[in-house]
Amino acid sequence: MKSWPEKKTLMCLSLAVMAVLGIFAGKGIARPQLFVPDPITGYAIGGNDPVSYFVDGQPRKGDRRHELSWGGAEWVFVNEGNMAAFERNPETYAPMFAGCGGYALSEGFATAGSPYIYAVVEGRLVFFHSVVNRFLFVVNGGQLVKDAQENAASVGCMPEK
Repeated sequence: MKSWPEKKTLMCLSLAVMAVLGIFAGKGIARPQLFVPDPITGYAIGGNDPVSYFVDGQPRKGDRRHELSWGGAEWVFVNEGNMAAFERNPETYAPMFAGCGGYALSEGFATAGSPYIYAVVEGRLVFFHSVVNRFLFVVNGGQLVKDAQENAASVGCMPEK
């Protein structure tokens, strides 16, 4: 029987050490930022108005003149009416799971959802990492929503109170 060359053994040991360090590094939980902030402005859900998903059936960019803080994030709205609706009942309009991808969360993983890949499921806005994930989540409906809700707190996909 041939023995492994020394180079392969060192490579395997290096990979094992990196895996162990990756598990124990930092807090141990990597999660997306709350409500998928725009990288330039910092506004939640990419600077889109969360109410517009329900009123207009699609995301619309908010206006800085209509700004509100909630859930550890800054939100912008198309108009005062949308801002007032959100202020009265933010849980209705803010994306479930603090913007984490719904399907991945149902599997126990935290991924950043995209404000442009979404569905309204059980009256709530849900973001997804990909269109395939959106399809799988919508088709399998109720059970995946329940699974995602059960996993949300453990992977940090809950808004700040």
